[in-house]
Amino acid sequence: MQVCAPPPFAVDHALSCDARWQAHDLLRLHRLPQFDGEPAWVRGSFERAPYVVVRRALAANGFVAIGLRGMERSQRYGTWVHLGDIETALAPEALARRAPSAERNALPAFMALAALQRDVVVGDTAGALKRFVWGPTGSTGFELATQVPTVTLSSDLDLLIRAPEKLSHDTAILLLNHLQAIAQRAGIRVDAQLETPAGGVALAEWAAGKARVMARHARSPQLVTDPWAPAHVDA
Repeated sequence: MQVCAPPPFAVDHALSCDARWQAHDLLRLHRLPQFDGEPAWVRGSFERAPYVVVRRALAANGFVAIGLRGMERSQRYGTWVHLGDIETALAPEALARRAPSAERNALPAFMALAALQRDVVVGDTAGALKRFVWGPTGSTGFELATQVPTVTLSSDLDLLIRAPEKLSHDTAILLLNHLQAIAQRAGIRVDAQLETPAGGVALAEWAAGKARVMARHARSPQLVTDPWAPAHVDA
């Protein structure tokens, strides 16, 4: 988040994350509280689409850390809302089979998503995502959830891949190569993140066989040698 509101609770009370919601989940809210010093675009953006995304940050009991997005790439705002303001929630995997409106499906990000959807249905060796729980995030996921035009011609396709069990480097390389081939055909980037016990890890980093990779967690990003190591399960 480029801008973040002060938390509506004492900082030393931010000790946990509510397990009912995970990073990248989209939440539809009944209302959005007013925040001191919020950017001018926040109210209009929420009126167009009353959705926010769960972000990786600790919260006090009864709150969840969220982010709002505006129409421009630079318009991002992080804050917290009370659990009572949440109406419904959509995980990325709930959007994996959705399609955009007919007049939007020729955009490169949606074409790449459609190729992945076909792979999963066919289930052949090319269907690299078939064994995983996955879904779109970023602008693609937001538009699929809200039907508000968000994806542009240059938008990447962002993916979240659930990886509760260790992913071998060989499997990661095969998966990355497949996603990159689809990205090349669509003329965009496909940016995949593995959701591991230690937090979010870029598929490209894990496939590269680095000695340590960055795991993004609510407590803080950290470099780890193995995102599935028992020492990191509760990190």
